[in-house]
Amino acid sequence: MSGAAQGLVGRWLSRAPSWAFAAYGGLAAFAAYFSMYAYRKPFAAADWSDVAGWPFAIDFKIVLVIAQVAGYALSKVVGVKVVSETPPGRRALAILLLVGGSELALVALGLLPPALAPLALFANGLGLGMIWGLVFGFLEGRRLSEALGAMLCASFILASGVVKSVGKALLLAGVDDRWMPALTGLLFAPLLFVAVAGLAQMPPPDAEDEVQRVRRAPMSAKDRAALLAAHGPVLAVLVAVYVLLTAVRDFRDNFSAEIWAELGFKDAAAMFSVSELPVALLVLVGLAALIRVKDNKRAVGFNLVFIAGGLVLLGASTGLHQARLLGPVGWMVASGAGLYMAYTPFNGMLFDRMIAATGTVGTAGVLIYVADASGYVGSVALLLVKAFARLDLDWIHFLTVLAYATSALGVGGIAIAGLLLGAFGAAGSYGAARPAPVQAMRE
Repeated sequence: MSGAAQGLVGRWLSRAPSWAFAAYGGLAAFAAYFSMYAYRKPFAAADWSDVAGWPFAIDFKIVLVIAQVAGYALSKVVGVKVVSETPPGRRALAILLLVGGSELALVALGLLPPALAPLALFANGLGLGMIWGLVFGFLEGRRLSEALGAMLCASFILASGVVKSVGKALLLAGVDDRWMPALTGLLFAPLLFVAVAGLAQMPPPDAEDEVQRVRRAPMSAKDRAALLAAHGPVLAVLVAVYVLLTAVRDFRDNFSAEIWAELGFKDAAAMFSVSELPVALLVLVGLAALIRVKDNKRAVGFNLVFIAGGLVLLGASTGLHQARLLGPVGWMVASGAGLYMAYTPFNGMLFDRMIAATGTVGTAGVLIYVADASGYVGSVALLLVKAFARLDLDWIHFLTVLAYATSALGVGGIAIAGLLLGAFGAAGSYGAARPAPVQAMRE
């Protein structure tokens, strides 16, 4: 888009009503991250059971999943630095370059022999792990961040199912397993370009945003260290809960084809997306409602209550399913709703409010990516356990065990985090009494 058009759109957004700004920014972010999933998740719609030339005894699909998640986890580690240091004007180009590299990796998946295919999925994950932080960078630090962030979070709830439905439809139409992921990515490329161009037009947070949510700016290594030290104890507990949530969420997502098959829906491509629609609606409404909470410390507390409620729903719905009081579709919807209620606040809203409550100039991306890096390391560990521990559990039973453990341990962790945050508030180092801001890098 030309500079003149860019200025015109930016000026309109600066004067637009709140609802129009939220609709524009939220939809642009939703579409951008939704499109990214077309490069990450479609491969999981195939069972990869008929791969000729795979020389190892371990299941080929499990190796592909481990390879991609390993690349994604490493990308999150790198993202702690890259996302926090990327100037706003370079975010859009960074998104396009990283996704473009991931599409090339999917082309390599189709070209390489099976023994080398995991390398392509590793490279694919390595390019995609930083997209979330770059997209969220356009949204954080605003009075409307909850509404914008809720729409962004709805994208990954819906997108995984939709792109796998597209991938499954391509497979049923005769497209080879190896080429289906790359073809799915190409189908979503136009939407990606339009969405990223839309994000690039958004003006920075205004003066009132900075008063309510603190100024956001790129951060140096020294700034990041000071921020992490300030949040150390509570961050350690929250990250532990997030590791559990990421592991079960990623397992459910990567092996949804196998789980639905065991539930009796092997060739129902639409189930990937239909089951997630009510989940996205519930989470979207719940998180967007937090925009009405002006006090940042109270908003952090409400986020923790929302997370705890999701963890309870995850465990309770699993118990009802085991007791045969809830059918398979109802269980997948209810457990998915609980899982995403607990998972999504970690991806922006919780840490955005924590930054605002402490008054530290910087970016929430640092805290998000520390949690994400740890979470995906946990996801890789879980996949390795499933692959090598020889547990005599099918997909449904394995998911059931994960749901119970995550629910019980997660609720305990959130309770501890709440107590820690209360102690910080009483000591005056959290909430109303703000520490001196760190020295942010110049943009």
